[in-house]
Amino acid sequence: QAQVVESGGGLVQAGGSLRLSCLASRSLSSINYMGWFRQAPGKQRELVAGKSSDDNAVYADSVTGRFTISRDDAKNAVYLQMNSLKLEDTAVYYCYAKSRSVGYWGRGTQVTVSS
Repeated sequence: QAQVVESGGGLVQAGGSLRLSCLASRSLSSINYMGWFRQAPGKQRELVAGKSSDDNAVYADSVTGRFTISRDDAKNAVYLQMNSLKLEDTAVYYCYAKSRSVGYWGRGTQVTVSS
């Protein structure tokens, strides 16, 4: 079964907003890191935003000030609020959750920003 599942992707106009959600299986315990990565066609997967166990957030320079990551550890969930979307934000967005022993990737959700 899928251990990490993303949702909330879709088509949005430039300047619009979108919120992505990621739920990790309850069987995945002791999560110490959850984050969002993205991969555009022909490009490498890159970090968008992440939160470690200290709850400090880190963001890619390209999204700082526009995106906000939040965690709900009780639900094994992480969210990404995406505002002021740009064409270059178009990518498949992947959730990643890491426990002490292993990390898991979601299958991804497509975000397409149009003009």
